[in-house]
Amino acid sequence: MPRVIDRPDIKTSDRLKEPDHYRVILLNDNYTYMEFVVEILIEIFHKNTEEAYNIMMDVHKKGRGIVGIYVWDIATTKAEQVHAAARENEFPLRCIVEPV
Repeated sequence: MPRVIDRPDIKTSDRLKEPDHYRVILLNDNYTYMEFVVEILIEIFHKNTEEAYNIMMDVHKKGRGIVGIYVWDIATTKAEQVHAAARENEFPLRCIVEPV
């Protein structure tokens, strides 16, 4: 017969909490082509064409556009992918990660 191990009651404070979430925001510049921004949104963030176009227009008109909300590791990875693609294509496109 399997041995039963007594375990103390788990306190509420000992439970796991949901991870913090962060916004990834694209920033406007005067050099990056709109088509490139749409391509980034489709390739890296898996947006459909309509969503990508709408976010790109927010970036263009408002100076910034919220791309999505992710946990820290995913948000920072996506931001680095944007920066790497921008460097590779010689664009100054930037994005930031901020807490929700």
